[in-house]
Amino acid sequence: MKRGALVLAPMSDNPSQPLRKSELGAQLNSPALSSQTSSPTSWSGFGAPANEDSVISVEQLNIHIKQLLEGQIGTVWVRGEISNFKAHTSGHFYFSLKDSKSQITAVMFRGYNAKLKFKPHDGLEVLIRARVSVYEPRGNYQLLCEVMEPVGAGALQKSFEQLKVKLKAEGLFDASKKRPLPSLPRHIVIVTSPTGAAIRDILNVLARRAKGIQVTVVPSVVQGESAAAELREAFKKAVSLSNVDVIIIGRGGGSIEDMWCFNDEKLARLISSSPIPVISAVGHEIDFTIADFVADLRAPTPSAAAELVAKSTSELSHRLDSFDRLLNLAQKKILRSFNERTTLSTKRLIDPKRRLQDLQLKNDDLLNRLEFASKKFLKEIRHHIILLSQKMGSPEEIISSRNKDLQYFTSRLNKSEKFLFEKKLARLQKYMSVLDSLSPLKVVERGYSIVSHNNKIIKSSRSLRVGDQIDIRLAEGQLLAEVKNVKETADGF
Repeated sequence: MKRGALVLAPMSDNPSQPLRKSELGAQLNSPALSSQTSSPTSWSGFGAPANEDSVISVEQLNIHIKQLLEGQIGTVWVRGEISNFKAHTSGHFYFSLKDSKSQITAVMFRGYNAKLKFKPHDGLEVLIRARVSVYEPRGNYQLLCEVMEPVGAGALQKSFEQLKVKLKAEGLFDASKKRPLPSLPRHIVIVTSPTGAAIRDILNVLARRAKGIQVTVVPSVVQGESAAAELREAFKKAVSLSNVDVIIIGRGGGSIEDMWCFNDEKLARLISSSPIPVISAVGHEIDFTIADFVADLRAPTPSAAAELVAKSTSELSHRLDSFDRLLNLAQKKILRSFNERTTLSTKRLIDPKRRLQDLQLKNDDLLNRLEFASKKFLKEIRHHIILLSQKMGSPEEIISSRNKDLQYFTSRLNKSEKFLFEKKLARLQKYMSVLDSLSPLKVVERGYSIVSHNNKIIKSSRSLRVGDQIDIRLAEGQLLAEVKNVKETADGF
């Protein structure tokens, strides 16, 4: 379904079934409707009335139009974007439903909007089921909304969200880039419409709070197709002025379309790169624009912007008086403390001669105690030395006794060494005798020989081949022989 598409429902017999446009045209061209419109009291009548009875009142005309609209069109499904939304204290919702070319007012009574699971707002694209009706006191035709379903954000709202995401990703909203406002500005530049309510509010606040501040107004259109370009040029002029402490850019409240110029990307980049702190004061507290996010400070209203930037002279005077009182109290407290300390110090001060006498007496007492302690310590040391001398005995006797012990142990060591040597020698001779008896040389001496091949002892004829060179070791001498024949026996001999 395209934006602003209209789907008509039947009038009375079955509201749940849609009515085609061709059927609607047939009904509008029906003879019954033609007969009604041809009467002198019809809403489409022209010419002078035939008589006074044929003249109707405005109320009767509006009632007749209402009956025609409600009877011929009935319930419709409409898709569009919400604008100028207002939630009344009575609980009813009042708003406009629009597309790119036209709009229509609508109302959703409390009994119907209580069923909504979302909160409508400006810029939201919705699909509603409504009855076409006429508000008789004013003669305005409107939609009486019964059902509302969100379709998604409207075109303007989508554009706003996309630009917001883009600039945030580039870091234009970072808190680290926000510059602090001067505490006491001397020159304020205001970029806004010179004829709007915003400039009057700002100037009234500045005149009341800080009359000595220089104020320069750079005029610009703040609504319409050319507003964004004019705002950019006006902002450039404001930055180029000399000795400017802070810039306020903004306007009064309005719909999202009215304030759309403050969502311009180029203007946002100018505000972000401004060397002068910028306050954005666009619309009311609930209104947000891209300028609010890139500015150094967002004010909920233009009046609040003036209050933020200009300190009240009476407030500053009160603060100075308060600081003066605090300073006097602190000074008096410090002086009182010094006086008390001086008084206590005076009371503690005594005659220097008496102080010297006390120190001399204390010094004599300490010397007596030191002399007594020294004598007592030396006496204890002498007594201890005497006791140690008695316990230790004569050094000559100790040396003589130790020499005798040395000679005794030396004699025992020599005897033990000789006995152990003889024992080990006897055991060695025994092992050598046993080893000699087991030596193969003893076997050779009895007439046997040792045959080897490649330094390996030959135990079987199977390990030799004809032509092998073998070594034969005898009891006396050694032979080198060649194998001529190899014989094997069953028992190995």
